[in-house]
Amino acid sequence: MTDTIYESPGTGVKAGEGGMLFRSIGWKDAFWMASGVPALVLFSIGGIAATVGNPSWVIWMLSVTFGFIQAFTYAEIAGLFPNKSGGASVYGAAAWVRYSKIIAPLSVWCNWLAWTPVLAIGSGLAAGYILNSFFGADAAINAWQITLVDLGFVNEGLTLRINATSIIGTVILLGVFAAQHHGISRAAKIQTFIGLAVLIPLLIVGLVPLLTGDVLNANLMPLLPSSGAWDTNGWTLFLGGLFIAAWSTYGFETAVCYTSEFRDPKTDTFRSIFFAGLVCIVIFSLVPLAFQGVLGVEGILQPGIVDGTAVAGAMAHMVGGGSAVAAIMVVMLCLALVLSIMTSMAGSSRTLYQGSVDGWLPRYLSHVNEHGAPTKAMWTDLGFNLILLMMSDYLFILAASNVCYLVFNFLNLHSGWIHRIDSGHVERPWKAPNILLWLGGILAFFNAMLIGAGANVWGEGTLRTAIFAILLIVPVFAWRHWVIDKGKFPHEMLEDLTVGGVDPDHGKRKAGFLPYLTIAAGIAVVVIANQMFQLS
Repeated sequence: MTDTIYESPGTGVKAGEGGMLFRSIGWKDAFWMASGVPALVLFSIGGIAATVGNPSWVIWMLSVTFGFIQAFTYAEIAGLFPNKSGGASVYGAAAWVRYSKIIAPLSVWCNWLAWTPVLAIGSGLAAGYILNSFFGADAAINAWQITLVDLGFVNEGLTLRINATSIIGTVILLGVFAAQHHGISRAAKIQTFIGLAVLIPLLIVGLVPLLTGDVLNANLMPLLPSSGAWDTNGWTLFLGGLFIAAWSTYGFETAVCYTSEFRDPKTDTFRSIFFAGLVCIVIFSLVPLAFQGVLGVEGILQPGIVDGTAVAGAMAHMVGGGSAVAAIMVVMLCLALVLSIMTSMAGSSRTLYQGSVDGWLPRYLSHVNEHGAPTKAMWTDLGFNLILLMMSDYLFILAASNVCYLVFNFLNLHSGWIHRIDSGHVERPWKAPNILLWLGGILAFFNAMLIGAGANVWGEGTLRTAIFAILLIVPVFAWRHWVIDKGKFPHEMLEDLTVGGVDPDHGKRKAGFLPYLTIAAGIAVVVIANQMFQLS
């Protein structure tokens, strides 16, 4: 790869067919683009608390700590690719492609399947907040729906339907699309203003109950799961909580999605993910603690808490101040969800875009418009999520997508040491301490255990559905690689195999059998955990 591509701020980076992404942002812009991640706490805070019980606040603290440790591996591998966008899955795929043509696109595909449902779930929750605020939970408009397809064969009670939530959610998605149509620089400016309006209420929700003494020790202790004991059921619920929390708490790795749009990728990459991680530690620790401490188990089991539609109202009343303050808080929490949608659309569309440029995904996805926005990837995101938005169980969608996320997580944490072995001679803008790289590898296997132990806590068909979705990459990649590209990768992707220019060991598998052994061990961990941890 050449250095001249990113010497001048504001210049373009060649993007394959259809245009280029522009180098127009710094680490602060990427930080604000990732500022929607703390709002992901709203997606599953009710579901985790209602399912696991008192230990739910501990789950959030543990999970965000794991995510922060893992971020250092992502920061290192992102620095190796100053001309790529799309996030850690794209950078990790360059490590795996030497060992298997199918594992590399699997990583990119799983990351997209994990991030894209944020659009549907976030817009659905925001629509629910709006409907509950204007009409009340028992209003007829909330009960109206037209059922299109019964999906009970996928998961019990799941349907595809049109209702007020899906209609309002569609309007929200179209608004986010319009905001991002003019490129990353303008989108970052919009998110800066929304981010300030969002992080402040989340901090208020986390701090005010602690300062006023409304967080009661009796609501936090004893640390017994909802099953009543730390038996197999209890540990299964706890691991299920860690499983679903990971979808939110690990998400700030999206800050490295914009490496090819940084003016100075050598310094901006690490700073963006580090400071995004610090903010997430604060929010994901304080908000669940206050939520659990104020409401207690009885409050958590109220209607609307599990599916998330009543979470905004509950949080608004936690800070007091009467109906006016509560209304303002609900509006700001709606903005928080919009921010998370913007973060997801920006990151997931760039994953599709870079996957296309590198030869993993269909060619049309590499198109960008005159503003440097990957619009065809954005339209694909939008169309897919309009279908998800009509599904009746958002928590099931979240759980299935999280299986994909943890598969991506496993592959990319291990790509850190694979890059060290295969490209150890290459200078890294930032190099993770060895202990953090080791801890990342250990956490990768821990997350594999969470897949096996925790996925089906959220529905019997969760793991099965996720595996089916993951395997869809096989025909997609086969068509692009063997039919369209005649078995050859694009020049841009082949350049990255050397990760630093031409060298005599181009493409050599220096790690030997270790990557294959790692995959086999990961599958074994999933299977064993699935057999050991079952709800009776």
